[in-house]
Amino acid sequence: MTVAARATSSRPAASVGRFELRRELGKGAQATVWLAFDPRLEREVAVKLLAASAGTLAVHQWLHEARAVSRLTHPHIVPLFEADEHQGRPYLVFEYVRGGTLSERLKAQGPMPAREAVTLMLGVLDALRTAHGMGIVHRDLKPSNILVDDDGRARVMDFGIAARTNDVGDGSIVGTPGYMSPEAARGSAPSPSMDIFAAGMMLGELLAGERLLRERDPYRAIRRVQEEDIVLPDSIGSRADDGLRGIVLRAVARDAARRYASAADMHQALTRWMEPAAEVRPDGAAAVATPAGSGTLEFLLRRMKHKSDFPALSDSIARIQRVANSEKESLNSLSNEILKDVALTNKLLRMVNSAYFSHAAGGGISTVSRAVALVGFAGIRNMALSLVLLEHMHDKEHANHLKDEFLRALMAGSVAAELSAVGRDGEEAFIGAMFQNLGRLLTEFYFPEEAARVRELTWSSGKSTAPAMSEEKASTQVLGLSFEELAIGVAKSWGLPEPLQKTMRVPTGDPPSKVAERGPERMRWLGAAANAVTDALLQSEPGRAASRIGDVAQRYGKVLGIGEKDLQTAAEQARNRLTQLAQGMNLSVAPGSRARRLLASGNVAIEAETVAAEDSLAAHQLQATIVTNVQGDVDVHVGADKTIVLAPPQEKVAELLAAGIQDVTNHMVAESFKLNEVLRMILETMFRALCFRRIVFCLRDPKTDSLTGRFGLGEAVEMMCKSFRVPLRRPLQEQVDLFSAVCLKGVDTVISDSGAAAIAARLPPWYREQVNAPAFLLLPLMVKGSPIALIYADKAQRGGIELGEKELSLLRTLRNQAVMAFRQAG
Repeated sequence: MTVAARATSSRPAASVGRFELRRELGKGAQATVWLAFDPRLEREVAVKLLAASAGTLAVHQWLHEARAVSRLTHPHIVPLFEADEHQGRPYLVFEYVRGGTLSERLKAQGPMPAREAVTLMLGVLDALRTAHGMGIVHRDLKPSNILVDDDGRARVMDFGIAARTNDVGDGSIVGTPGYMSPEAARGSAPSPSMDIFAAGMMLGELLAGERLLRERDPYRAIRRVQEEDIVLPDSIGSRADDGLRGIVLRAVARDAARRYASAADMHQALTRWMEPAAEVRPDGAAAVATPAGSGTLEFLLRRMKHKSDFPALSDSIARIQRVANSEKESLNSLSNEILKDVALTNKLLRMVNSAYFSHAAGGGISTVSRAVALVGFAGIRNMALSLVLLEHMHDKEHANHLKDEFLRALMAGSVAAELSAVGRDGEEAFIGAMFQNLGRLLTEFYFPEEAARVRELTWSSGKSTAPAMSEEKASTQVLGLSFEELAIGVAKSWGLPEPLQKTMRVPTGDPPSKVAERGPERMRWLGAAANAVTDALLQSEPGRAASRIGDVAQRYGKVLGIGEKDLQTAAEQARNRLTQLAQGMNLSVAPGSRARRLLASGNVAIEAETVAAEDSLAAHQLQATIVTNVQGDVDVHVGADKTIVLAPPQEKVAELLAAGIQDVTNHMVAESFKLNEVLRMILETMFRALCFRRIVFCLRDPKTDSLTGRFGLGEAVEMMCKSFRVPLRRPLQEQVDLFSAVCLKGVDTVISDSGAAAIAARLPPWYREQVNAPAFLLLPLMVKGSPIALIYADKAQRGGIELGEKELSLLRTLRNQAVMAFRQAG
């Protein structure tokens, strides 16, 4: 019997007791449920009125339900207020729950996202735990007996056929076929395991959108549940992982002894699925602590760790944050971290050469080293964070939603930056306003079904009269934590600075009446205002956004010390900047997307429906699965049994080398340049163009008269640098090793197979024991016939270094630029 808010045309002329009946909510064979008003307590209630024709059995069940529910007080059980008779007809008075039944919800919306389904079922199991503790078995759990209130909370009702656990079975078959357990179908004595079976059947139905046991004939359903194991339908698809499937199947096991021993045990299993235990890092330390109820966050962090998808780069970002925020780390360290991720390197260079960053670039930039030097640590950090949000979005079915959300975040950041008068404040404002959207972006990428559900709850349709739910409330209901909590948890795992984490928290309540001073608090209000402007543009037809932006100025003007004109100007400038940035990122927008309202009009490139690859290599990368931590400008495809690394085409190698040479030349003609920056640019150009695994720069140590490793790029290069020590003194009787001989003679050398007997015999012991690459390149730097430095690079495959005359010539030019830099630096 339904106690939900479901109006019909029936309207009684009488009251029941003191309760004024207003409209019929539902009707069954033995009783009718009415929405009624209690004038004594001035509240709406649900009155369950037994039919006048009800027999002795129905009256007995009415008394039974009244006694059973009166003992139960729980937030997930619809409470009984009163039980009485009116003109000889018994009635029960329950709390009136606004909302529909779970059955109605399934019919209207279909299958649920896994986390929403589990969250509802945890409430049901909580209710069962209390009922079973009181010795009461429901015996008729099914979606039509579960209400979902306006807060998304499951409420168990209809204990009409509940039984005591100490009752002796009389062979009667009680319950609803399709949810009835095998032992209930045999007429066994009531037990909690019957409710656990029904809970498992409901959870499976929520995930699949259909009954697990579909049978029109109730007698056939009763026979099948006794003779056949329950099988999960294919319609569950990817909504449930193996862990959740296992929980459902255990709950619906035909043998009651194989099911969960109690509702508490099943509740614990689902809680563990929602909130996995914290992982232990290899160094033995505990993983990042997360707030209670954050199973979504734990699941997301695990998926980010094991998938090379957005945010690809979550490991890279954590390292980049550590380096960029450290006062001890060098420019080279930051460049090396960026170069460890192919996709991030490519996108970063494309962005730094776009019109958006032209003020910093001052011309073409082809190396990460120069980008870092020009844009600065904070700028590179913020750019890297921005790129993380977009990585691989184009490869997803829900790309349009992702692009819309991404552009929304970028627009908010751009508005905030325009409203900041100080350059450094502008960087912080950009990233803070953008990251107030991080939780929504993460959910859209990793939990698209849940994201769609949140949109349904927050967007009022034209057909619905129900008010839209707040985004915070909707995301908490669907995910188990709000978008903001999810974003802050990820920010902590990335190691983002504490002030930035504070900025990501959207302020609530009315803005202060005085201007906020510089710092996180001002940035929070600035981010809120920038996002409000963005929403005004998104939600307004062209030409009608001005008045809504005026409303934003009215709300946030005092706390930020700005006027409506300032906000209008910032919005227009931000639109132009966003358009330039989208161009630099080759980001397309679908024709029907609302996000087009954020872009400056008339830009054909932005309105293209497909992303044009910037070159043939990038075109390959759009179709590939990029494996992170593979160095170089390289296309990586993952096959069924191995990873194949494809080097860039020969013409691309020469192009990258030539671009690097020009970049170094441009840098050296400046009035003052730093030697270390030039050397890093040279190493990076070689590293990226030829896809080396590692590259090391060795410099002469006058005290020991040997070449020692100073810095480099690639795998574990810091440790490898310590291994390099090439003596430059000729021993009187010992044979000179290969490295010393090459450097003393100044001969450029490519070793295709270091395992060849003639080569292996000449390799120094330190190299064989600590480096031992299959193929490597040696480029000595000579001044007046004496070696002053050495560039070493290697690959992981024999014969992996193949150089034509053109490529070798360009490498020598880069090496000679390094020599020239030494000379100019004195």
